[in-house]
Amino acid sequence: MCRRSVLYQTLTMWPPEIRSDLRDAVRAKFKGDLVTSEQHFHRAWTTIQTLPIDLLGSQPYLKLTGIALAFADVLELSNKHQRAYAVYLHAWELLQLDEAKPTLSGPERLRAVAIAAKLGELAKKLKRPKTEEEKWLVWGVEELLRVVKGSSKDDPSGNEDYRHQGSFNLPMLALPSWISKTDIGAPLEALGSFYAEAGRLDFAMHLYLQAISLLIPPAPEKSSPEDRCRGAQLMGNLSEMIMRRPPTPETLHQAEAWASQALAVTRKARADAGKPIAQCEEVYAATLYNLATFRDMAGDKIAARNLYKDGLEQARSMGMTEGVVEASRALHRLDMGEPEPEKK
Repeated sequence: MCRRSVLYQTLTMWPPEIRSDLRDAVRAKFKGDLVTSEQHFHRAWTTIQTLPIDLLGSQPYLKLTGIALAFADVLELSNKHQRAYAVYLHAWELLQLDEAKPTLSGPERLRAVAIAAKLGELAKKLKRPKTEEEKWLVWGVEELLRVVKGSSKDDPSGNEDYRHQGSFNLPMLALPSWISKTDIGAPLEALGSFYAEAGRLDFAMHLYLQAISLLIPPAPEKSSPEDRCRGAQLMGNLSEMIMRRPPTPETLHQAEAWASQALAVTRKARADAGKPIAQCEEVYAATLYNLATFRDMAGDKIAARNLYKDGLEQARSMGMTEGVVEASRALHRLDMGEPEPEKK
């Protein structure tokens, strides 16, 4: 009864023409009936596009594209990724500036950034050309720069190309209240991951560093334990990328320094949280193993063994099968006196 009441209150924000379809779509999805849910979301999406945009009140394109995102999500759950891509693309197109809508609110423009990230994700899943995946991820980051810079300086949105402007420093900009660190960090992470996979490490590291500086700002500004653990995870990614370079003592030192910092940040965030946070617990297990590996490479078997043991215990507590297997193998190798892993 309570759930129905909340659902009813939510539905009242939508025009009467689509309320029954939305109600039936949500109920069917909740029951796992994706076929029926898809039918009703499709009808709601088709209908809402025929209605005058002013019926949707303030920030109408958030509501309009919200229906598209709900519909596309059901399509994805049904493994209809090609159709989902088409719906996301249509929603993104609706958020592009033209004479009919000369201005969009900040949140509406951020919605376009989020949809571009989803289009990049699906382009990869659909095995489309890498250039298409890159196009969407780059557009998302560049639009994000336009939104943040325009909001911070009250400037009109100009063209931004982060790849040719030398550098950008998002953490130094005064962010408006409606932009969260997740809004900004996620597109940077997604594009950083793309370039890391493509072997374009300089681009990837620059994007990761920007995301880290947002998630873990210098004092006196503070961030949540969740944000700090996400930042620590990116520090681990940086450490891994540094090790892709030609193996030298300096390379190993730099990589281990990032791994050590990631572990320190995660430990502090876990202590400050006061309760287990899934992401922090998973990052903690990974950072213990990563730092153990570096100590192992450096020949410090005692420190490596202790870190592997801590990592094994943490992985077991989280039910992380892969982490348990890897840490167990490393400890067995140390017990058997086998050589340390190669410096990759």
